[in-house]
Amino acid sequence: MPHRTRPIRLTAAALTTAAAVLLAGCGASEEHHADGEPAAVVSQADDSPYRGTALDSGFTKPDLVLTDTAGKPFDLRKQTAGKATLMFFGYTNCPDVCPTTMGDISLALSKQPKTVKDSVEVVFVTTDPERDTPKSLGKWLKTFGPNFTGLSGDLDKVKKAALSLGISVEEPKKHHDGTVTSDHGAQGAAFLPADDKAHVVYTAGTTSDDYAHDLPLLAKSTR
Repeated sequence: MPHRTRPIRLTAAALTTAAAVLLAGCGASEEHHADGEPAAVVSQADDSPYRGTALDSGFTKPDLVLTDTAGKPFDLRKQTAGKATLMFFGYTNCPDVCPTTMGDISLALSKQPKTVKDSVEVVFVTTDPERDTPKSLGKWLKTFGPNFTGLSGDLDKVKKAALSLGISVEEPKKHHDGTVTSDHGAQGAAFLPADDKAHVVYTAGTTSDDYAHDLPLLAKSTR
């Protein structure tokens, strides 16, 4: 996907309304839109420093406590406070967008100085908690590096947290051939350390170069 020369700025409400019903189901052949329309663009933001999509007002970080890959409770708000935090929803058996997105971020982080690496955390919340145990989730995320935190737990809590960020998560579906898919929005939310709100979102088309460009800005809380 080519990079936009004119970053767009959306209202959080508009993004929630439209994106909540947009699923980028891993392995799905197409995306599903409400009434066939994408989120409405509220205004153009030529001054945005980000390659991600800037929001005119930030999403509040979900009040979410789940289990980390060590089997311990993880309080999202408390344990990521004051850090640039990229939050994604997905599952380890995803055949496409989940591993490629984590891989792109991992590559982008590898190009950053230590000061940026130490200021960024990637939180991956599984949408398939029955199969993604803390142990299996930890093994999968370990391949991407130390900045990645995996969380699992009650799916209803996960769905509520995702929806508060304009991201839809559906119940995993078991197919006749025994495979299981978990449809979920492919957007990622970036929370800034200044106010712990998500002011930037990233779609599945975001490249490693885009993340490499934005990570230092996120770490500095540039808006």
